[in-house]
Amino acid sequence: MGKNLKGKEIGKGICQRKDGLYVARFVNRYGNRTTKCFPTIPEAKNWLSEAKYADSHEEVFVPSEMTVDDWFNFWIENIVGDLAPNTRRNYRERYNRNMKAILGRLKLSDVRPMHCKAVLTRMDKDYAGSTIRQTYIAMGTMFRSALMNGLIAKHPMDGVRYTKPVRAVSDIKFLTIEEQEKFLEVAKRSHNYFQYALMLETGLRTSEMIGLTWDAIDWKKRTLTVNKTLEYRHKQGYWRAGPPKTQQSYRTIPLTSKAYAILEMVAANVGERKESETLSQTLEYIDRRTGQNSTLVMRDLVFINFRTGEPAKNSSYDTHLYKLCDEAGIKRFSMHVLRHTYATRAIERGVQPKVLQKLLGHASIQTTMDRYVHVTDESLSQAIKQFEGTTPPKMVQ
Repeated sequence: MGKNLKGKEIGKGICQRKDGLYVARFVNRYGNRTTKCFPTIPEAKNWLSEAKYADSHEEVFVPSEMTVDDWFNFWIENIVGDLAPNTRRNYRERYNRNMKAILGRLKLSDVRPMHCKAVLTRMDKDYAGSTIRQTYIAMGTMFRSALMNGLIAKHPMDGVRYTKPVRAVSDIKFLTIEEQEKFLEVAKRSHNYFQYALMLETGLRTSEMIGLTWDAIDWKKRTLTVNKTLEYRHKQGYWRAGPPKTQQSYRTIPLTSKAYAILEMVAANVGERKESETLSQTLEYIDRRTGQNSTLVMRDLVFINFRTGEPAKNSSYDTHLYKLCDEAGIKRFSMHVLRHTYATRAIERGVQPKVLQKLLGHASIQTTMDRYVHVTDESLSQAIKQFEGTTPPKMVQ
């Protein structure tokens, strides 16, 4: 039996520390000790009782008096585990850098709109509007989950807004037609030309292009299916396969004639390419649609580095792009700009936003509208001609 500071027995599994807090602890069915501190004996006893019951019934234990710190750690590990790793990493970063200092020690049930607003206000001076928006989304998603699970009675962000503007649509970089032509002319002499050209024809994300395997190509139907991704984890030093970014990112894209020809040319040279020992790996990942294990056979990858015989790392593509941009005499850009450019060309050629949403694998039509339905000089002229009835709308080739 545990005792308080005066030596009085206060119950099995509970004792009092020198600072006055009561410590409740027990060993779970896996042999791991679980411990938590409370200001009063009743709170300690209630927690201990709930924890033991959940453990004996093989349930995941969520204490009713948890702090925001406790909830975030549980939420990120157990509830949003099916999100893309990059999304979960962003959530962790925003919580640790911006939310934790203000919210972390509060009881989940004690969080109010003023606390949430304070998080955003404190960021206003030193952070871009897009980062504040990320924090707003992460915080809102975390508390919405707590509300749905009955841990809080009301969403603490009701009425909370951020005021700093997110970057304008005009700040989203894409290549003009002239820049695209200059870039491709230079890129033709490089060993990554097929990758860049395919992204401009399909709008693939970089990780989707790197993880593309031959079984995703249907030569008869002339389609490309996006059902996995691949990226190199620099800190851990290994390749990680994963599902597409969201449920809607699973998609099948009809191939343009140029995209089809690119894949034909790559396929014709597969037998001659150098292959490293890295390609002998078979990577497992969870299919977001079924919850079942799926595999990515590295040797089946469409694109690998001609020099190393391994997949090209995400960062190495950007480094190579900078050199090509300098040679072409255009402003430097990153790989994601190729996806932006594909989307911009599609809108300019008359592709409907709802169709473009499906082609890009966006979860929301709003994302497509906000990012890509912008006006370029070329589209302004085209619109006037269409209005006058002199030029029919262009469609994607």
